[in-house]
Amino acid sequence: MKSRRSFLMTSPMAVMAATVLQPSLAADGTAATPGAPPTFGTMPAVGPEVSASTFAEAEKLVQVTMSESQRDMAALSWRTSMPAMLERRTGPRKVALAANLPPATQWNPALPGTKQGPLRNRFIRSKAISLPLPKNDADIAFAPVSQLSRWVEARLLSSERLTRIYLARIARLDLQLRSVITLTASHALAQARQADKEIATGKYRGPLHGIPYGVKDLLDTAGIATTWGAEFYKDRIPTQDASLVAKLNRAGAVLIAKLSLGALALNDIWFGGQTMNPWLLEEGASGSSAGPGAATAAGLVAFSIGSETGGSIVSPSMRCGVTGLRPTFGRVARTGAMTLCWSLDKLGPMTRSVEDAMLVLQAISGPDAGDVGSVASHIDFEAGRPVKGLKVGYIPAWMQEEPATEVDRMALEYLRGLGMVPTPVQLPDWPYQSLNTILFAEGAAAFEDIMLDGRANQLKVQVPDAWPNMLRQARFLSAVDLVQADRLRRKVATEMARVFSQVDVMLVPSLRDEMLTISNHTGHPSLTLRTGSVHISEARSDWAPDPAHPLPKFSSSRAVPHGVTLIGRLFDEGTLASVGIALEKAAGVAAERPKGFAA
Repeated sequence: MKSRRSFLMTSPMAVMAATVLQPSLAADGTAATPGAPPTFGTMPAVGPEVSASTFAEAEKLVQVTMSESQRDMAALSWRTSMPAMLERRTGPRKVALAANLPPATQWNPALPGTKQGPLRNRFIRSKAISLPLPKNDADIAFAPVSQLSRWVEARLLSSERLTRIYLARIARLDLQLRSVITLTASHALAQARQADKEIATGKYRGPLHGIPYGVKDLLDTAGIATTWGAEFYKDRIPTQDASLVAKLNRAGAVLIAKLSLGALALNDIWFGGQTMNPWLLEEGASGSSAGPGAATAAGLVAFSIGSETGGSIVSPSMRCGVTGLRPTFGRVARTGAMTLCWSLDKLGPMTRSVEDAMLVLQAISGPDAGDVGSVASHIDFEAGRPVKGLKVGYIPAWMQEEPATEVDRMALEYLRGLGMVPTPVQLPDWPYQSLNTILFAEGAAAFEDIMLDGRANQLKVQVPDAWPNMLRQARFLSAVDLVQADRLRRKVATEMARVFSQVDVMLVPSLRDEMLTISNHTGHPSLTLRTGSVHISEARSDWAPDPAHPLPKFSSSRAVPHGVTLIGRLFDEGTLASVGIALEKAAGVAAERPKGFAA
């Protein structure tokens, strides 16, 4: 058994101490006196030699200032004092760590001692309206799930016919969008026929039964390729369904397509090209839930499943004019989903109406043993719940500054007209972008293998703001940086709890960096929905400007959808959706279709 002194000598902290204080060795080189502790600095010299100038350059990265003598001491002692540190740093690489293995520490958005969310399960759909089945296939394709489900349940529309409508639209229209990575036609038709048989015998599973959908291609599907949008995963075929896919199977939904995402969940470029915005084919759909946003907007699926770590549901929903619901962190289990960040990743629906989003959320909610971050929770939702008297928080300065638009300001007036109470709130002027240290540290850990073995070099996009470069740079973050960012995260969560003690929901410009960062790190749910249009004279992009490839400019401005974002209390998606439904009706634009895809 090692002595405590021996343990400390080889521990990281002791090794660090040895770099600044190294006792002199015995001049005769004899063995240590029995019972005496090991002497610092006597380990075999290993690794590359470094000079004082190396430390001088490293100081720029770690933000520590050393004197010349301290640099000399560190350089001279490095090869004998650091092996233990390096061994412990690289040790985890010698153990097989499965891609879905989470860290031992897990983020819990609920503050200690607080109860979050409703105390009961209650789900009340909108009242059924006896609408005749349209004769035009496009009118059927663009109908919301809330209506499609009524036709399917009443056997006015078969699941097989509905599935064939969407398959035909994908074959005819997706070449322009590149939203589909893998078409699952035979699988979908088999599921549709099974749904029709069950419904004919009275076994109706609920509002998603027989409804075709697509999932972002980072969710595992048994026997069907799941590529993560990356070149070196093109032939990856899982043997099990992700827990979310399994839940949708149990709900009777029909999987028709695996939808595109930017490679490894970044922006909108994957190995098949760039996914385009159906409202403006000169620009990308935004990402990383690019395929779900484009396919849902173009009427290629009835609904879709996206994911978000730092804006990947919000941004494509806003640009493509669909409804994106990012649930509270932990509500939807992520077992079988690609991991980017264990404490940030969330899965949620992308639909053509707010009620549709809640119908899907009801089906996919719930914990799974494979996701230690998932929790049991209740949903309390009433489609027709009055919103009069509810307080909507907003930050006045944000509503007057870019990226806010007249649409954002009009949305606030819509809510005022509905009897809600606009309530100014404030957040401290803190460096919220520092929280992204967590994103980059976890992302670099999740994809360390492709960094070390060189596969990251195979990705199509190799620009400064793509994953290969950013994840390499993230390796220069320190453990201290991560811990401090995590402490800031808790402090920010406390501030958000204070804000939500004053208001019921918040209205924010969708692409306001501060709130995208804050709410993703605190785990609060968001709902992005189209409420109007803006006019642009230049195509938009998630990527940093490239002077060699400027974005297209238009001689006359183009009208494109614009969505605003509501932020809700933890696990209170029901209130969030009630406000969203009221705003959706007031704005009256959710049913509009993109030209070129309307028929």
